[in-house]
Amino acid sequence: MCDSTTELMVPSPFVYLGQKGSRGFDPHLSPVSPIHEGITPLSSVPELSLSRPAASPQNSDVKVVDVAVKKSSPPKPMISKWILFELWFNTYRKFFTLVTLLNLTGIVLAALGRFPYAENHLGALVLGNLLTAILFRNELFLRFLYFVFIHGLRSWAPLPIKYAATSVLQHVGGIHSGCALSGAAWLIFKIVDIIRYRAVQHTAVLVSGIITNIFIIISVLSAFPWVRNTYHNVFEKHHRFIGWLGLATTWMFVVMGNIYDIKTGEWRSDANILISTQELWFAVFMTVFILIPWVTLRQVPVEVEIPSPKVAVIRFQRGMQQGLLGRISRTSIMEYHAFGIISEGRDSPHHYMICGVQGDFTRALVANPPKTVWTRELKFAGVGHASAMFRRGIRVCTGTGIGAALSTCIQSPNWFLIWIGSDQERTFGPTIAGLIHNNIPPDRMILWDSKKRGGRPNTMELLKDTWEAFGAEVIFITSNMQGNDEMMQGCRAAGLHAFGTLWDF
Repeated sequence: MCDSTTELMVPSPFVYLGQKGSRGFDPHLSPVSPIHEGITPLSSVPELSLSRPAASPQNSDVKVVDVAVKKSSPPKPMISKWILFELWFNTYRKFFTLVTLLNLTGIVLAALGRFPYAENHLGALVLGNLLTAILFRNELFLRFLYFVFIHGLRSWAPLPIKYAATSVLQHVGGIHSGCALSGAAWLIFKIVDIIRYRAVQHTAVLVSGIITNIFIIISVLSAFPWVRNTYHNVFEKHHRFIGWLGLATTWMFVVMGNIYDIKTGEWRSDANILISTQELWFAVFMTVFILIPWVTLRQVPVEVEIPSPKVAVIRFQRGMQQGLLGRISRTSIMEYHAFGIISEGRDSPHHYMICGVQGDFTRALVANPPKTVWTRELKFAGVGHASAMFRRGIRVCTGTGIGAALSTCIQSPNWFLIWIGSDQERTFGPTIAGLIHNNIPPDRMILWDSKKRGGRPNTMELLKDTWEAFGAEVIFITSNMQGNDEMMQGCRAAGLHAFGTLWDF
């Protein structure tokens, strides 16, 4: 795009120099930041100069970066099958495979009579798996995991260990899914075992076990990706409410199964026998960790800004640390949706969510903005929360992905923001533009408005140049599925360490 031999006097890195020179910025006339104005100049061929920030060890050179605009879709680069397989068989699938294979091995050994513990504690294996599944979806437990990894590794650990830790934190959903499916499998095995010896088992125990089995299986099946992604409300109703019924019948099954003595055929009244069983305590902790997030449920006042028909920007009270996501709903227990949280810090009076119009829920936010919403005060950590583990990084996002990415770059001076979107100023409005302008200096961001620029940039060239110039250690991506796949494949092929978007909430 520019002549790399041109010598430029650069006031600060990542400044676009239009043909008409620098334009003044009046915050009273325009809500957008100078860099936002500067990257959409009147010239159709801007010049982008990039120098390393002072914190970078190689800060003596000024580099002119060539950023190509995609006016037409170029041929996609060939990505090796091995890279495609690595990205497909990610840590999530590795966790899922490991957990399910271990449990399947246990079931086979138990069926062959070579697993004595399973013969005496089938219920513990069922509930142990289900408790683990609940733990790895619990907001408090995950925040604890992030805290341990971040504060335990960031000061001393080499990058490979930090990459591995981030991958684990991002993909613990594989443990959740694997343990939930395995718990259902162990429960089926237990019911089959009870039916085999139904002559010595009380009918009430058998019936409660079958009902529990039905509820747990429905709850697990409703969370399969094609159900969750295609029929969100169906998933939520069955996974949550049928799961709660399954928990209630699990208590019945545990209590009756432990106080009924199959040797004498009588119900025992000794409470110590029940309290001393593993199954009871597994059920207790399952109940506690399911209740914890709901105890923090509140109906809170909000202000909704509608900068365009495509977006609702919701403002909440109190500030938040970076990298968190929140779930909101118009009702207390139905239809919760997760959005990234934007905040200037814990001491800020407000935090924000950007809700792009994609379905009935978000469409209603624009058509009929609420005065209050229901939310859990205990927020859960997204992978962006792990950014505190790294020295320097790049946060790249497209469209409404800015909602999950912006806090990291606002709250940390060591993170570089790349935001690619269409008609950003008009679509997202003055609030988001103000947050960017007031908190991120021009040398730490590129805001690429594809409508004004006549197309989107060559994203991989942009990432590679920024990686080298900024001295980044990691890239976090928030984009749609196609954009995420393209960037993840390109980063893997280029040797850049990147973590992409997940749709597993």
